[in-house]
This record gives sequence, C-alpha cells and structure tokens, in this order.
Amino acid sequence: MPLPLIALFAAAFAFGTTEFVIAGVLPDVAAGLEISIPTAGILVSGYALGIAIGGPLMTIATARVSRKTLLLAVLVVFTLGQLACALAPGFVSMLVVRCIVAVAHGVYFGIAMVVATGIVNPGQRGMAVAVVLAGLTVSNVVGVPIGSAVGQFFGWRATFWAMLALGLVSLAAMALLLPRTGGAATRPASLAREVRVLGRQQVWTSLILMLMLMICQFVPFTYISPLLQEVTGLDAMHVPWVLLINGIGCTLGVFIGGRLADWKLMPSLIVITVVQVAIVALMYVVAPYPLPMIVAVAAWGCVNFAIGTPIQTRILSWTADAPNLASSLIPAGFNVGIAFAAFFGAAMLNAGLGYRELPLFGVASMLLALVVATLSWTAERRSGATPPPSARAV
Repeated sequence: MPLPLIALFAAAFAFGTTEFVIAGVLPDVAAGLEISIPTAGILVSGYALGIAIGGPLMTIATARVSRKTLLLAVLVVFTLGQLACALAPGFVSMLVVRCIVAVAHGVYFGIAMVVATGIVNPGQRGMAVAVVLAGLTVSNVVGVPIGSAVGQFFGWRATFWAMLALGLVSLAAMALLLPRTGGAATRPASLAREVRVLGRQQVWTSLILMLMLMICQFVPFTYISPLLQEVTGLDAMHVPWVLLINGIGCTLGVFIGGRLADWKLMPSLIVITVVQVAIVALMYVVAPYPLPMIVAVAAWGCVNFAIGTPIQTRILSWTADAPNLASSLIPAGFNVGIAFAAFFGAAMLNAGLGYRELPLFGVASMLLALVVATLSWTAERRSGATPPPSARAV
C-alpha cells in the first residue's frame, strides 16, 4: 500500500471518530454543559449540517489551494477544534466549534478521495477509495468504543483530549507521507465547469444511488437498538456486540467493494444491489430469531459498504477533469441521506408501523437504486461514453 494512503486513512479515522464518538458520551456532555440530552443531540445534527452545507462551499472556495496544503489546513482545524471542545465553557461555544470542524470534515473527505485516486494507477482507484473509507468504518469499530470508554473513565472532556492527540498524529503523518504535489491539478476547473460535470448522467445517477443506499442503511440502523431488543429479543448488553459485528462487516465490505470496483464496476454494483435487496428483505423475515438476525445484520453492513465504494469510485472517475464540487458532494450526500433516513424512519413509526417493518423501506429504496443503476449503465453502453482523463498532478 502506498504510504500516502496510510496518511489519508489515519486522518479519515480521526474525522470519523470525532463525528460519532459524541454519541457515546452524550449524556455526560449534557450533564457537564448543564443542558438536556435532546439539546445535546443538536451537537450531532449540527455536525451533519456542517458537512452537508459547509463542506461543498468551502471546497469550491479553496479550489486553487494546493491539495496537500489544504489537507494539512483542515487537520489543523480538526486538532484545534478538539482542543476547543475539551475546553468549551458552554453549549453554544461547543456547537460552533463542532460546526467548524464539520466543515473541515466535509472538505477533507472530498479532497482526500481525489488525492487517493490521483496517486494510484487508474486500475487501483476502487481500492484507493476503499482505504479512505476504511478509516471511517474502522473509526466506528475501534475509535468510537475507545473514545467512549475514555469518556466513561476520565470524563467526557478527556475524550476530546484523546482526539487532540489523534489529530496531532494524523497531522504529522500527512506532513511526512503525502507528496507535495499529490493529486494537485495544474489548472483548477472553473466553477461553471465544476457544475457542468454534475450534468453527466453517470454522476447524478450515482448521487441518487448514494442517497438510496444511505436510506436503506440508516432507516433501520437509526433504530437498530430497539429493533434488536424489542423484536429480536436480545438483552441490551448484547446490542454493542452485534454493532461490533456489523462494523467488522462494514470494514470487510469496503475492501470487497474496492476490489470489485477495480474489476467490473457497474456489473459488480448491480449484482451487489440485488444481493442487498435480498439481505434487507431477509432481515425482515428473520428479525424475531436472534442468531439468523445477527448474521443478517453482519451481512447487511458488509454489503452496504461494498456498494458504497463502487458508487464513489464511479463519481470520481466521471468527474476526474473537474472533481472538486462532485467529490465534496460525496460526504454531503452521506449526511443528507442520514437526515432523510431518520425522517422516514420516524414517519413510519409515527404511522403505527413497528421496528420490524423498517427494513422494508430499505428494500424499496434499493429496488429503486437497482432500476436507476441498470438504466444508467444501459445508457452508458449505448452511447459508448468513457470517463474523462484525470487532471495531471504538478
């Protein structure tokens, strides 16, 4: 594995951990800042909005900045942000800092994907994307549990001190391992050109696929704990272990998807989507039975991320000549999808449906994704279109 990818992985791990670790210490943060837990939850939604809105805007605003310089800058923001969170005197100050870090998060993942695919051969783009994505999945399997444990033992502010240390390590790795010219474009594309590439059907259909994937994943996952407890009958103490198994499945899926994207991108994407439809339907069927449900949840996590890697690889391939805006829409799309998923899940429950029925919405979303992917690939083959060449590094 190229050393620069290790640096990109480390920073992705840091950003992923700081986004999700707040959930593990939320009650302690609420008590420490003297606010209610629902109010503290705004720290989560505010972060998501920072990524979805601020990330693309800041990416475009910094399009002419050297990519290594930009990556180092967002890591400086990340590190200082953890320091500010550790010292935050109140809720408002912490929310502002979290939103600023979230903008850096959105910029990081948009640029990191472009840099990762720019430092490998075209036939290795899928695996390069997988390495960056693995930073997110491993952060959920390793970083979030450890960060939460630190908060439980030493207080929630200690969690952010630990994140500060992680930021310093990531910053050093980026400075030492990423080449100065890694992935930088000789002539950054104009905003008009950045917008025009979004009109390519391969790009906007892939963004639709991403939205459907996130809805399929997070409609059930948002309520996975009550689903496993009330429908499957698991004890609350067993739920974290099931989530750990799911996280391991997600991590495996990232690399499986990377391999398949480098092999046969669209055929693989379509086949995996069919498999996902079957697995999510299976979750509905086996929900009352603990062992089959645990297996289904693990497979579900694996296939979720096996699909995600080819989708992102496709977006990056078809926007290689003007990648900044499109790449920044990838993390934005993730968070918009999560927001929609939470809304749809709540609407289903408020309509009187139970936790068991939530995976059925995922089935519907992936069937729509299957139709979009098939039509997109068919149109692509008929037109004979090929991805544009990448902008050369300087």
